[in-house]
Amino acid sequence: MAGQGEAITEKMREVILDAARRLTGWKRRAFQAKVAAEYCGGSARSAEREFGWGRRTVEVGLHEARTGIICIDNFEARGNKRAEVRDPRLEADIHALLEGHSQAEPRLRTRLGYTRITARAVRKALIEEKGWDAAQVASERTISDILNRLGYRLRSVQKTKPEKK
Repeated sequence: MAGQGEAITEKMREVILDAARRLTGWKRRAFQAKVAAEYCGGSARSAEREFGWGRRTVEVGLHEARTGIICIDNFEARGNKRAEVRDPRLEADIHALLEGHSQAEPRLRTRLGYTRITARAVRKALIEEKGWDAAQVASERTISDILNRLGYRLRSVQKTKPEKK
């Protein structure tokens, strides 16, 4: 299906699809709208059939081209939020639990805190000591990730380092 009496060859189709793949956001929508207007008679449905593009994306691109107003993408709102962002009490409770079980990196070169308590023990302590519901507390793997983000590394804590002779 091509507009203005010309057929889209397989080579043209490959070039158009490659160009669309390389673009992102509003630039991709503008390109898809231009191709739809030129070769598909301005029909998003025809562009979907011909090139395999999302019809809604092509429609948005056509509206953007018609009005001159570009839609802003909200990528930050996509996906799951981190457990400590969803419930800020979690981070505070983890800090409170680790306070007695950790020490600073011995040479103070980094802001890491070494702790001898594991992620499994932190999860168990959150349930038993802090009163969290077992279904409400993040998994052991997530607790481990939170500990890493907070700057804690699992190491045996040294009280004193013996001097070498």
